[in-house]
Amino acid sequence: MPDTTPVRWRPDRSAQASRFADVSTLTAMRRGLAGRCPACGHGRIFATWLGVVSKCAACGAPLGLIAADDAPPYFTVFIVAHVVIGALLALERSVTLPVATELAIFLPGTLALVLVLIRPVKGATVGMMMKLGFMKPPEDGPRD
Repeated sequence: MPDTTPVRWRPDRSAQASRFADVSTLTAMRRGLAGRCPACGHGRIFATWLGVVSKCAACGAPLGLIAADDAPPYFTVFIVAHVVIGALLALERSVTLPVATELAIFLPGTLALVLVLIRPVKGATVGMMMKLGFMKPPEDGPRD
């Protein structure tokens, strides 16, 4: 009778995890939240507003190999939605304002909150992904 035990594929992350094993996940996330390299805490993590540097200038960590993609905007929207909806409900319970006034308050407030949070959230996400070994393999050459 053939073995029907499910086999689970696991990528080999030993080479990546060993280089950054001395930092805890929480520390890596805190460093990323502050805009610093998750591995050493000295180099900058961003080259542009949301563009991650290819390598840390201080320790050489391959930050450009971490593709955070859609996770930071998702986390940011999740946080902002809870804050804005909570504030809107609290305001509605205490005062009745015209819809135009609520829009004038909450639309710019929501935009400002998103712009303030997106960069630190992306930094923390990059730190977490680096610590957990979620890095894409480096390109060895041109693809055919």
